[in-house]
Order: sequence, then C-alpha cells, then structure tokens
Amino acid sequence: MSTPPLPPAFTPFAEPTRRVSARWIALFATAWLGIWMAQLTPIQLLLPQEVDALAGGDDWTQSVVAFGIISAIAGACALIVFPLTGALSDRTTSRFGRRKPWILAGTLLFAASLVALGLQTTLVGIGITWSLAISGFCMASAGITAMIADQVPVDQRGFVSAWVSAPQAIGTVLGLALVLILGVGLLGGYILVAGLLIVLVLPFVLGVRDEALPRILRPPFRPGMLVTGLWISPRKHPDFAWTLVSRVLVNIGNALGTTLLLYFILYGLGRTETAEDDLLLLTAVYLVFFTASALGFGRVSDRFGQRKPFVYVAAYLQALAALLLAVVPDYTIAMVAAAFLGIGYGSFMAVDQALATQVLPDRHSRGKDLGIMNVALAVPQAVAPLLGALLVAAAGGFTALFVAAAVAATLGGLAVLPVRSVR
Repeated sequence: MSTPPLPPAFTPFAEPTRRVSARWIALFATAWLGIWMAQLTPIQLLLPQEVDALAGGDDWTQSVVAFGIISAIAGACALIVFPLTGALSDRTTSRFGRRKPWILAGTLLFAASLVALGLQTTLVGIGITWSLAISGFCMASAGITAMIADQVPVDQRGFVSAWVSAPQAIGTVLGLALVLILGVGLLGGYILVAGLLIVLVLPFVLGVRDEALPRILRPPFRPGMLVTGLWISPRKHPDFAWTLVSRVLVNIGNALGTTLLLYFILYGLGRTETAEDDLLLLTAVYLVFFTASALGFGRVSDRFGQRKPFVYVAAYLQALAALLLAVVPDYTIAMVAAAFLGIGYGSFMAVDQALATQVLPDRHSRGKDLGIMNVALAVPQAVAPLLGALLVAAAGGFTALFVAAAVAATLGGLAVLPVRSVR
C-alpha cells in the first residue's frame, strides 16, 4: 500500500512564519522557570552545602575543589547529552512530536536524580547523581530550545529568547527563597525543586503542539552518523563557530563570577553568620536587573533587527562587574556588581539565543545544532567551579578568580565581531 501524500503546505523543516501566541510564550516561560530553579538552586546553595558537609574541614579549599571536580564531571556528561539528544530529537517520529518526548523524559530523569542526590552520603554518590541530574537537564533543555527554531519566526526570537533567560534569575531567587524561608533542609530542598520542576514543565508539554515528523521524511540513518554529525566545520560555517566561541567564553566568565559566590561570601568576605541571607539579597538584586535587561533588550533587538551590538556590550558589562569584585572585595560593591552583571548577562542571554538560531548550518538538524550550541551554556557552568576552585586554591583568595572572569567575558564579546550573516 502506497503512503498517502503529505499536504503540500506542510514541512517540519520550513522556517516558521506564524507568530507564537502569548499563551505559548507563557507556557514556555513557565517551563524554563521550573528547569532553571531545579538546576541553579542546587548549584548556588544545596550542592555546596552538601559537599561542604562531607569534604569540609580545617582547609575550606578542599570543599571548593571537591565541588569543582563534581561539577566538571557533570559538565562532561552535558558535553555528550546535549548534542546527542538534539540529534535524536531531529529523527524522532513519535505521534506526540519530535521534541516533547525528550522534554518529558529529561524532566522526569532530572527530578528523580535530584531526589536521589539529597539521599547521598558519599562524594562519589553525589558525583553520580548530580551527573544524572545534569543529563536530565540537558535532555529537557535541548528539546525545548529546539522548539524556538521550529516554531518562532526570526522577528520574534529576541523577545521569546528573553523568556529563556528571564526565568533563570527568577528561578534562582525563588528557589533560594523557598528553601531558606520554608526551612526544609537539604533533602527537603531537593524534593521541593524536583516537584516544582515537574509541575511547571508539564503544562508546556501538554499544552503546546509539536508537529510530528512523518517517517517518510526522516533522514536515513548510517552507523556513526550521530558521532560524525557532531562536528560542524568552522571553515564551512564560520558564523556558527564564532557564535559558539563567544558563547563559551561569556558563559565561562559568568560562571566563574557566580558559581562560587557562596564560598566568596563565606571565606572571601568573612560573612559566615549572614552568608545565606547575603546570597539571597545579592541574587535578588541580580534578578531585578537581569529580568528587565533580558525582556527589554530582547524586544529592542527584534525591533532593530540587530543582535551583535547587544551581545558584545553585554559581555563588557559582565567584565566590569567581575573587575569591581576583584579590585574592591566588599559586600556593598558586590551589590553594585550584581546589578551590572544582571544587566549584562540578561541582555546576552536573550539576544545571543536569538543570534544562535540564525546561524544554524542546516534546518534539517536544528535540534542537534542547537544542542551543540547549548553545550556552551551548560559546560561552562559545570567546568567553571573546578577552574575557579583551582584559581582560588593557587592564589589563596578570590581576586584571580574575578580577573579571569573579566578576561573571559571580554574575549567573548570580541569573538562575536567576525559574524557576518547577522547584524
């Protein structure tokens, strides 16, 4: 029996032209709120506390290094899972769509791993369960990010991408506030963010349409394709390569300046009695400026049709924030730095995500290519704690850490200048 012909207007690979609705954006933002809360609350508070309880002692640098090693192992998992999930979702022919099965599977793995993480009593156990949690995070993020390229037209991507980044700051503050105010403890904190993850992602999975890929349109599979397809030639696709390099450097700069923030407050500023409250207040300042910057500059970049100027100015603002902390390690100055960092990183996250969707080499492999691009988001967050810990341990303080953050952000801003296909 012959396969019935497809409607002539349908193709899952066409550039989207219909603007997504406010409801779509609301569900999209809600899902990201759950994802970011579940990832960043452990990174900022729960995981350092858990590691410190097992590795801490007379030498606090041992705890910092242990946290860095665990984060680096998780980063290695992200390096594989992000592009692999994207590539597999490009070929998925489920009747529920290409992306949604992976979003749901990743969410459930993420949540289960977080609960298991709270039950660990060894550093090895923490390393394994956190790596599984990050793998779930990558699966969910890869699927939902690909839906931007699948469904959002170019002239709306800056604003929609802002709703990837704005919930990042909101989720961090909300997660920290809930854990600290409710006083649920370590295991309770992990259970809380795992539950909220499922509750906030499910409405997007159930309420947003995801076009199914007909089997007849699925690309042929050859052994080794998933591995060889992960290489994208910088010579053939220089704009993709420069955007990737810029993303890696800027995100390393941001991660160096933020992932060891609790340790900086505790041991760099000596504010041991108020460290948790200080962290919450700094994060709240960051939240206000990050959210306003992401939503404002994302929309402005759509209106003017430009991405690059916003990206490199954002990178330089992050560098300025890091230099302030390096030169004047003071809590009041840290509040000012948090504002600059929020403005810079908020603008970068919104506009750079839109830029990334416009330099993809092949519309047939959007999920895989955006998975590679998203490595530049997850891996720096995982590797920076180890790099930062080594810098702190070697220098005996945090100045070198913040100088390195400023250098990385500055170089990331410069790296976007050679991009030619997008203004």
